[in-house]
This record gives sequence, C-alpha cells and structure tokens, in this order.
Amino acid sequence: MRPSFDLATRQWAEVRWRSPHPDRPPRVGLQDLLLHAHEIEALAITPPPALSALYRLLYALTARITGLDEDRDDEDWEDRRYQALQGPLPAEAVRGYFHQWADRFDLFSPRFPFLQDPRLADPDVCPKSAGVNKLALGRPAGNNSVWFGHHWDQSPIPLPADEGFAALLVWLYYGPSGRCSTRSHGAVSAADVAAGPLRTSLSYHPEGDTLLQTLLAGLTPPPRGLRRQDDPCPWELPELPDPLAAPREPHPYPGPCSRLTGGWQHALLLVPDATGDQVVDAYITWGRRAKQPSTGDAYLIHQLSQQGNLYARPADSGRALWRDLDGLLQLDNTTTAQPRRPAVFDNLDELGAFKVRALGFEQDGKTRDIQFVSATTPPLLFRINDYDPRTARRIGDLRTAGELYGRRLDYAVKRAWAAITDSKLGPCPWSEHAAATYWPAAEEIFWQRMRRQDFQDPWRTFRTAATTTFDHVTGSRVRDTRSARAVEHARLELYGGRRKPQRQA
Repeated sequence: MRPSFDLATRQWAEVRWRSPHPDRPPRVGLQDLLLHAHEIEALAITPPPALSALYRLLYALTARITGLDEDRDDEDWEDRRYQALQGPLPAEAVRGYFHQWADRFDLFSPRFPFLQDPRLADPDVCPKSAGVNKLALGRPAGNNSVWFGHHWDQSPIPLPADEGFAALLVWLYYGPSGRCSTRSHGAVSAADVAAGPLRTSLSYHPEGDTLLQTLLAGLTPPPRGLRRQDDPCPWELPELPDPLAAPREPHPYPGPCSRLTGGWQHALLLVPDATGDQVVDAYITWGRRAKQPSTGDAYLIHQLSQQGNLYARPADSGRALWRDLDGLLQLDNTTTAQPRRPAVFDNLDELGAFKVRALGFEQDGKTRDIQFVSATTPPLLFRINDYDPRTARRIGDLRTAGELYGRRLDYAVKRAWAAITDSKLGPCPWSEHAAATYWPAAEEIFWQRMRRQDFQDPWRTFRTAATTTFDHVTGSRVRDTRSARAVEHARLELYGGRRKPQRQA
C-alpha cells in the first residue's frame, strides 16, 4: 500500500452548510464539494491566499463540468451560465470528470502528484530537499529567527496533508523570488526562481448566497472558438511539462482554465509519511526558467503607475476594502491611477447583487512576507456607473473625501512630530497611531452614509474624524508654548495648509 491522499474523495475542505445537520460532515472532498455546492454556504479554508488559489482551481473545475469553458456557436454563454445557476451541478458530469482523471487528484501519486513535479525526487535532478519547515507557512526555516513556534530543521514536526496542500497552493501562486534549491534539467543547472504570478497582489472574488452562485459568478467568458483541448489544466496534460520550454506566443494563456491554473514559476514535491496523512519533507525549486508572461488575471484591479505602466493593485493589510471601490465600481472621479475593474465583475449584474471577498498576501516583491489580507463588502451593483451615474459620482465623492482627510491627517501629524522633535519630515510613531485610529472610524462613517444614502457634504464627517484623531494623537505632547505652536501650525494641514500670499503683478 503506497501513501495516498486523494483530494477528490478525502474529506479535507472545511465548509459551512446553509442548513447545518449532524449528518453533514464539516469537511468534504472536491467531488462532494461540487455535488453539494448548491447546499454549501461558503468555504472555510485558511489562510486567505490559499482560499484565493483554491477559488481559481474550483473555477476551472466548474467551467469544465458545466461546459462553460467553451463558447459554443449555437448557444449564448451567459444564458448557459444562468441555466446552470438554477439547480445543482449535474451529478453525472461531476462524477464523470473525476472518474476520467481519477489518478490525477492524489497528492502523492507516484507519476502525477497533483500540481507537483515527481522528477524532483531524483537526486540527479534535485539533490537536496527544502524541508517541511520551509514548506509550512509561518514556520522558521534555515537560520531564520523563531517567532510563532519552536521549529528547527533537525527535528521537524510533520504537517497534516490538508495543510500541506494549502501551503502548496500558496507557494505556486504567491511564492518568493530569488534563491531556491538547485535543480538540473538537461544542460541547465540553476538555483534561482522568479516570483509567483499573484505575489504582492490582492484578489477580488464575487460571493453569493451559495457556493454554486459563487463559483458560477467567478467564471469569465472564454474566447470565441476556443476548444477545451487547446486550454488544458496542468492535471489534464498527458506528460509532465518541459521546464525549459519557452512561453507560448503570442497568447500564452488563451483560455480561462490555463489562465486560472497557469503562470507558476515554482515546482514542488511533497514527501508523505507511510500513511499519506502527513507531509514530512518537501522539495521546492524552480519550475520554469523563462519568466512567464502575465496571465491576464480576471480578479485583480490594475492601475497605471506614474510612468504609465500597468500593474496590479498590491495587497495592504492596513487598507480597508471600501477604499478600493474606485476600482470595483469603476468610479471616474476618484484617483489619477485610472484603476481598471477586475474583468470578473463585467457580467454580473444579470445574476443579481454579490458581495466582494478580497483575499491576498501583503508581501514585498522578493522574499519578505508580512500579513494575510481578507475582507468582505456588502452586496454591490458593479455597473452602477452605467445605471445610475449620479449616485456613482456621489459614492466617488464620499470615498474621495475619506481619502483626502486621511492624507491630510497623515501629513499633519508628521509635520507636528518633526517640529517638536527637530527631525526630518517622514514616517513617525504619530503617523502610525493616527492611521490606526482614523481609518477604522472612516470606514464606519463610509458604510453608515452608504446605507442611509446620505451624500450631503461628504467632507464634513471625515474632517471631524480627522480633527478628533489629530487632537487625540498630539494632545499628550503639548507641554509648553513651543510644542503648542508646532501642533497648531500643523493643524492647518487638516484644512489644506497655510495659503501662500499671491505675488504682486
């Protein structure tokens, strides 16, 4: 008996049922997940970047099973999606798909381990493993300091297989760049890798009342004339891919399935214990030598830099989700970055109102991981700018007012701190204190006024919140005339700063 952990049948994915019952398990496999998607309220997968990655895999599976991975000439794609929304996914199609690829969803399959490269087990290919501590999120590895748990490479603690799979997903989509284990293929031997396709980014996913609604809402129309044999998922390939192959040109990911499950730079192989219930070691190295082009991800807000380059809006654990409504609702009057709404929201209003779930990982572009990001909005009408441009403009004004007084407050406390401490203007303890106080208050103000449809004088309440925060942060340091003068001069920045006198003609 070889070790096995079949993701299709093993109960590993934690879910929340719409109607909980003692007979319903808290965890299900991929097959039951799709069979009962209409009865499941939501997934309860952690951490957030793992859920973001899993959503992409489930979108691809849903597209395959429903036939929405192809744009048929005789039927409208949106009509077919609407029909699929009316009932459960066809049981025959679900079971037939997993039967067709029965040997491809096993984490520890000897020939095709799910989303892994079995060639790494060859000492001539990858002579040294990375260790389970390197694989696990939050564990120290190598010479790194111990922060959240006492783990060391000489005596690693095995990782449950379901957690190992979550870590595998995060590595594939959000993995770091730079140094990695040495891998040899053909005449090439290298020990460096490019960053994962979603590193530093924040994904926005529509969520409905059921998992079925969520998965169908997350699909995007395929290109006209695309056939599924031209748009394979990694587990559908007849052979292991060539890691030295050049990216496909000119459209390397023409279809939704290869876009959702492509663009990875890393290659991993999980090593199980004798039972297959735990991961005891892992190989982590480069999976492709050539930097893969953008997959055109449909779940990211893209915006322009000052140099005119298009980039994905980065994840920021200190940034509340209401501040991203300029990109989600395509508001025209809010920023100069010209944010572009994620393509997944372009065809949703016909299905109803959906919440937005933001999932990501605040990171730098290379190796430093900072914090997971997860947030949810109330149900939104994503094309409000088309249906009701006046309300859309007022929402934009409300958001702009909150951002304006947040920036003014940040500059004001920095200026007060610099004046009192005789230091240069820049980041300081007061700016962090002010941000931690103002932005939660501003978020509450924004959603309260949105619920009441109160758009009168949008600047007034935000200015009050900024002034209250400024007094709270600076009040304890006003001890003499000099400090009081510095604080009061800095207070003027909340109102736009001191006006410069006009020069005489």
